[in-house]
Amino acid sequence: MITNAEFVTSASNLTQMKNYAIEIAVVGKSNVGKSSFINSICNNKNLARTSKEPGRTRLINYFSINNGEFCLVDLPGYGYAKVSKEEKIKWGKLIENYLQNSHGLKCIFMLVDIRHDPTEDDKLMIRYLYHYRIPFIVIATKSDKLSRSAGLRRKNQIANCLALGIDNLYVYSSQNRQGKEEILTRISDIVRNSQL
Repeated sequence: MITNAEFVTSASNLTQMKNYAIEIAVVGKSNVGKSSFINSICNNKNLARTSKEPGRTRLINYFSINNGEFCLVDLPGYGYAKVSKEEKIKWGKLIENYLQNSHGLKCIFMLVDIRHDPTEDDKLMIRYLYHYRIPFIVIATKSDKLSRSAGLRRKNQIANCLALGIDNLYVYSSQNRQGKEEILTRISDIVRNSQL
């Protein structure tokens, strides 16, 4: 259960990164709905800044949950076409620096858009997480855009595309809160197991 959430700080490089005992990071391509997901899961529509324009999150943003019980970390979106190659490399390095140097990272919530097949960048991220043995779950966002049967079909297709077990893929909507209870339960399990 998330009772309160507050923005702490942003980091643009390794020296500015924070270290919390328990961190859950949110990653995904630009415009997949990371900020909306964070706002929805925390019951605070003004917590993370949302934008219709992809590529808005260019820094690592830290959100303290339940007075420091754990930290949600919003990583920059990847795969946005309308920025320079140098900017893409910079964002990629920032994400990699975080993944390599965060001592408190317990799980990655990787977001994909349920309406589209995962991109090559998504597949690359999955391979990276497997390679470095970073625990993760995949969350298919924007499920309110599809009918229930179409959503179930897409869930299976995405799981196949990413070679995932169906139980490691969650369907979520920031609009109608589909999947919210399951994600909150998963968060509780991560936090509890990290405190043992």
